[in-house]
Amino acid sequence: MIDIDKALASAVKTGKVSFGSNLALQNAKTGKAKMIVLASNCPTDIKEQIEYYGEISKVPVITYKGGSMDLAEVCGKLFIISALSIRETGDSEILKVIEQ
Repeated sequence: MIDIDKALASAVKTGKVSFGSNLALQNAKTGKAKMIVLASNCPTDIKEQIEYYGEISKVPVITYKGGSMDLAEVCGKLFIISALSIRETGDSEILKVIEQ
């Protein structure tokens, strides 16, 4: 079983990750992300838009178990993160989370 916290931290360190709901929405519309991760307390309207466009462009969207502060802590950032887009996974096995 993949530890999502370790996989996210690895993706941030070794891959290409964009932070923010605006970039996540843009990546969901264009299909440029391999995965989008939303905090559990991401605003409902933004979450619904990202999930809608993610479904259309076949980008998997998952909801992280913790809030935006928890997601920021896992990613090693000092700012809150409501959404992040993983464009390249690097050494992370984050995409295996979808299979579980």
